[in-house]
Amino acid sequence: MTILLPLVTAVLAIGGEYQPKRTLVYIFKPLTTLLIIWMALTGPTAAPLLYKWLIIIGLVFCLGGDIFLMLPAKYFIAGLVSFLIGHLVYIVAFVSDSGFHPAPIWLILLAAYGFIFYRILAPGLAKMRVPVIAYILTILTMAWQAWGRWSALPAAGTLLAAVGAALFVASDSFLAYDRFRQKFAMARVVVLSTYWAAQWLIAYSVIYS
Repeated sequence: MTILLPLVTAVLAIGGEYQPKRTLVYIFKPLTTLLIIWMALTGPTAAPLLYKWLIIIGLVFCLGGDIFLMLPAKYFIAGLVSFLIGHLVYIVAFVSDSGFHPAPIWLILLAAYGFIFYRILAPGLAKMRVPVIAYILTILTMAWQAWGRWSALPAAGTLLAAVGAALFVASDSFLAYDRFRQKFAMARVVVLSTYWAAQWLIAYSVIYS
C-alpha cells in the first residue's frame, strides 16, 4: 500500500495545479515526495546501506526544491540549488557501490542531448545562463553515472535507478522549456508526472534488486 499512496497524492497535486486556489498543491505536492521518502526509509533494503541513505538524503533535498518551487518566483534559484544538491548526492550514491563509471556511450549520448537542449534554451536564459548550465551539467552527470552503474552492475535495481534518472532529465527538460522557451498547456501534468515517476523509481531502487 505504501508504494501506491504517492500515486494517489500525485494525482491530487497535479489536479490542484489546474484549480483557482492552490490548496491541493500546497498539501499534496510535498506530501507525495514525503511518501516516496517514507517508502525508501521503511521498505525492505536490498541495496547497500550507504546507497540507501544517500538516496534518502537526495530525496530530502528534492523535497526542499519542491517547497521552494511552490513559493513566489523569487525562490526559484533556491529551488534550483536544492535540486542541484539532490543530484550531487544521487551522483555519490550511484558511484558508492561500484566506483566512477566512464560509460563512454552514455557520456556521448547525454553530452549531445545537453548541447542541443542548451542551444534551444539559450535565447531565453538571459541572467539565468550560468545557473542553468551548471544545473544541466549536474543532472546529466547524474544520469550518466546512473546508466553507467547499470552497465557495470546489470540488475533490476540499477535499471530502476537509471530509468528514474532519465525521467528526471525529461521532467526538468520540460520544466526548462516551459519556463525559458515556450509555455505549453500540459506543462504541469508532464513535468510533475515524469518527476514523481523518476523519484519513485530511484527510491524503489533501494528496495528492489
